[in-house]
Amino acid sequence: MSSVYPDGRQEQRVEGYTKFWQKNLSHEGEVDHKNRINSYTDVVNGYYDGATELYEYGWAKSFHFSRFYKGESLAASLARHEHYLSAKMGLRPGMRVLDVGCGVGGPAREIARFSDVHITGLNNNEFQVNRARRYTEKAGLSHQVTFVKGDFMKLSEQFGENAFDAVYAIEATCHAPTWEGVYGEIFKVLKPGGVFGVYEWCMTDAWDPSIPSHKELAHQVEFGNGIPEMRSLKRARQAIANVGFQLEHDEDLAERPDDVPWYYPLEGDISKAQTAWDYFTVWRMSWSGMLVSHTTIKILEMLGLLPKGTWEVSESLKTAATSLVKGGQMKLFTPMFLAICRKPVQEN
Repeated sequence: MSSVYPDGRQEQRVEGYTKFWQKNLSHEGEVDHKNRINSYTDVVNGYYDGATELYEYGWAKSFHFSRFYKGESLAASLARHEHYLSAKMGLRPGMRVLDVGCGVGGPAREIARFSDVHITGLNNNEFQVNRARRYTEKAGLSHQVTFVKGDFMKLSEQFGENAFDAVYAIEATCHAPTWEGVYGEIFKVLKPGGVFGVYEWCMTDAWDPSIPSHKELAHQVEFGNGIPEMRSLKRARQAIANVGFQLEHDEDLAERPDDVPWYYPLEGDISKAQTAWDYFTVWRMSWSGMLVSHTTIKILEMLGLLPKGTWEVSESLKTAATSLVKGGQMKLFTPMFLAICRKPVQEN
């Protein structure tokens, strides 16, 4: 584990992440959210500079959740989730596709193989972009999958209008200051008739911000996952319509009556591990696994092998896991609201 920023920027941003939240969690309401929304770039970059390697260690190189069948491994579940999105979007060989908020490129590589499309992955985090390029070169997919650093709130400035046949985002646009802003940019860079598919993080229709415990749960999800503002499922649908998309299909996949819940790996109950390999993933979320992991991170940080602040970010991941499990159990949160949208051939 090492920084890609020799000038110390990564360390400064990681260390500043928890300081930013400490300052902005001291009060609630409009001012709190306004500060975080206006500073969304710093919030997201500070979080992912510290959390990326922890995600890869504790989860996978695809930073998202997925549904499970009985006996299905985490790796197979993640890939199936990506294949399902590709299939619902109707991706076909040769299409030019944009991955908005691509992480370290796990989904882009999987979807490129599955659908034989050309994918451009966009990410505003330089640390993740460099890792994505390295992993993609190692996989022999650099001719088919490329990565660029950029702001998803300025897509049309970077790519121009009508540039892509399809665009997708997997649990990434929840980091945007507004959904209308990022969806509007996606609308611009899509060709007329192009398709946009998204797995969105939302508070469900059962969530009521007037209930203090519901509001506190949303705050915990925000802090634990570097999100400026959690928003409702209803607002997601409205934002899609507001920017001009035609909604062809929408579904909260977390509402499927699955025997194995999407959040089971976060519960830390090793008796529920689906496969022998996943036993280690689940163990890392148990009390003993977290004790070992967080102690190791603390030591590595003290030795200068991890940026200062990484341990504090890892502590925020405990809050993330607890809040996401609670939100899933109470049906107040979903990480997989699926929407398939079409840009009209002729705009109104």
